[in-house]
Amino acid sequence: MSTGAEPAADGGLRCPWGLSTEDYLAYHDTEWGRPVHGDDALFERLCLEAFQSGLSWLTILRRREGFRSAFADFKIPAVAEFTDADKERLLADAGIIRNRAKIDATLANARVLAGWDEGELDALIWSYAPDAATRPAPRGLEDVPAVTPESTALAKELKKRSIRFVGPTTAYALMQACGLVNDHLADCVSRDDRS
Repeated sequence: MSTGAEPAADGGLRCPWGLSTEDYLAYHDTEWGRPVHGDDALFERLCLEAFQSGLSWLTILRRREGFRSAFADFKIPAVAEFTDADKERLLADAGIIRNRAKIDATLANARVLAGWDEGELDALIWSYAPDAATRPAPRGLEDVPAVTPESTALAKELKKRSIRFVGPTTAYALMQACGLVNDHLADCVSRDDRS
């Protein structure tokens, strides 16, 4: 059974996962798969993908503003300065996912990244973008992988550089969300609209 693009209320075909809620539809149509650059922007996506691990992305999407508020808009230098008091504040914040291991990883990752050169995170992540010419457009959801050699290599390199809570599946979700790969289905209206 193929799980190809399906019509939305406006008649345009979309990836089926984007049709279940208005939140998903807006995210699908305006953000997912569009290129993201900048260390802070990529740090935010890296953190949110880690928080999503084991949960629905919708849970994270609906709390994203809470995350931004709690984590100083994911400005790496600011998060790197968070104290034990900040950590306790985060653990009590109902506007985010209060998972101690994920919060610890976010703070530790910010401290690591604060020591990197400006643009280094962006350059590293984007260096793992596969050649689009070698990736045919997926016809259905069954054609979209959960892990790729590139995501496995990216996760390994991040781990080697002391970045925590990013395995190959989380790395691939990051690659999809940030436009390193285009996994919009072949018939999806957003496939060729990724500016």
